[in-house]
Amino acid sequence: MSKTRILALGFCTLLLTGLPALAQKGGNPSGVWLTQTGDSKVRLSPCGGGYCGVIVSTSGKGVDEKNPDPALRSRSVVGVQIVNASTASGDGYEGTLYNPKDGKTYSGSLKMTGPATVEVSGCVMGVFCKRQTWKRVN
Repeated sequence: MSKTRILALGFCTLLLTGLPALAQKGGNPSGVWLTQTGDSKVRLSPCGGGYCGVIVSTSGKGVDEKNPDPALRSRSVVGVQIVNASTASGDGYEGTLYNPKDGKTYSGSLKMTGPATVEVSGCVMGVFCKRQTWKRVN
């Protein structure tokens, strides 16, 4: 085997073994995620320059009864967009998060923290923040 072939083979091997590490650092958050509380699943998909998330299943009544708009309080939360992190920022995405449990929309962020985990953070006035770690659903 020639030196050129050996170098090419070595380069390809290095490239292929390095790809999982690259995916872990940034990764692609597209897919279905189980919320930290385990009571909802959210599908994240590309939108704008980032990602949006829609509830695809939930436990309990699953009604948007805390929505500030009285006309929406009887709708199912399944199908409701709760993540709008459409702006790339640093190692993640920024935007807004809607919490159907209290009917409020928060400034928020979304970032991959591992190959099967994403951190979602919502803040009030940029100071009081809550974070959740969601796990990818296979």
